[in-house]
Amino acid sequence: MLYNLLYKSVLTHTDPEKIHDLTIKGLQVAAAVPLVSDLLRGTWGYLPGRRRPTISGPFARPVPGVLGLAAGMDKEGKTVAGMDMLGFGFVEVGTFTAKAQPGNEAPRLWRYPDVRAVRNKMGFNNSGADEAAATLRKLRSTKRGRSIIVGANIGKTKVTPLEDAVADYVYSARAVARWADYLVVNVSSPNTPGLRNLQSVDSLRPILTAVGQAADKAAGRHVPLFVKIAPDLADEDVDAVAALVLELKLDGVVATNTTIAHNLGEGGLSGAPLRPRALAVVRRLREKLGPEPTIIGVGGISSIQDGRDMLAAGANLLQAYSAFIYGGPAWPGRINRALSA
Repeated sequence: MLYNLLYKSVLTHTDPEKIHDLTIKGLQVAAAVPLVSDLLRGTWGYLPGRRRPTISGPFARPVPGVLGLAAGMDKEGKTVAGMDMLGFGFVEVGTFTAKAQPGNEAPRLWRYPDVRAVRNKMGFNNSGADEAAATLRKLRSTKRGRSIIVGANIGKTKVTPLEDAVADYVYSARAVARWADYLVVNVSSPNTPGLRNLQSVDSLRPILTAVGQAADKAAGRHVPLFVKIAPDLADEDVDAVAALVLELKLDGVVATNTTIAHNLGEGGLSGAPLRPRALAVVRRLREKLGPEPTIIGVGGISSIQDGRDMLAAGANLLQAYSAFIYGGPAWPGRINRALSA
């Protein structure tokens, strides 16, 4: 109730990107203060005795909660501990690109509270894969940092031509693989020109093959590899991606990214309107993939029932972003506790 009051009275009248940046900084600071971190973890995160492993999947250790944070919220990997503190079972950071880039011009983030949606045309704004690697290395230098399941989402640098995409992805994979529990190849953001063309299997095959090999070599172990796809793919293209996942023995799929099937302006829409298509894509992927590859279902999960529906459709793990904005800091822990009960 307090968060809803704050949201309606203050946050709705403040630039969304400014609020985003302040939230990331605030969580980073709170997570660095032991007493504050412990208090917030006990209040909003996992309650004592309720944190228990739910799934291992392709990861080297169990995931403590089925709901994780989707990529795009923590673009630099700076508040992983803060997101863990709030009760997310795992945290996906990025998108990271081989070269640092500012992203698209502002305004580039909009909220639609009446339909619980968010539109963005951020454009992979980040400090580059080398800086991301340094941030994640620092995280992993602490006992707590090593305990958190962290995924690294990598995308193509905007200025890199499509014909050079393989090398661009490989550079990022080599930089961050050692510090990640899994990697996600993002070819589905609508905010980098031409990026979605890489979802065709002929373009995707060499990227995934090269990234997998480079990541494993850089880390000295197998780094679970996922591909993130758009909800706007036709059913036959979803089937083709599923066939490629099986052919290359990938660890899984993240389904889905934001959608361009809206009339609100440039950029991708996330949140509740995406839920029906995300469910349909997850259900179709599970039919084509069979029981083994891991599916991380994301798109429109706002409630406990939404999470259960996505799991019933075939997802092994869940991710959220928009609902976290509208639900507030207590939301992820509450969802994870309910889904693990």
